[in-house]
Amino acid sequence: MSPKSTELRQELAEMSVDDLEKKLAEAREEKFRLRFRSATEAIDNPMQFRSLRRTIARIETILRQKRT
Repeated sequence: MSPKSTELRQELAEMSVDDLEKKLAEAREEKFRLRFRSATEAIDNPMQFRSLRRTIARIETILRQKRT
């Protein structure tokens, strides 16, 4: 696992549930905009899809852990 993902996971773990929900909504909105833009034009870095998908999954996992 890369150091950036470890730092991101630690940062997310320290956030409150409300902050995580806001960050999740922002990430989903960004994913939607990226998907829409890729349908209309070429995007510079197609790896953004993967990183956004993984970020969303990390946020959802931490939210699930905090809610139980």
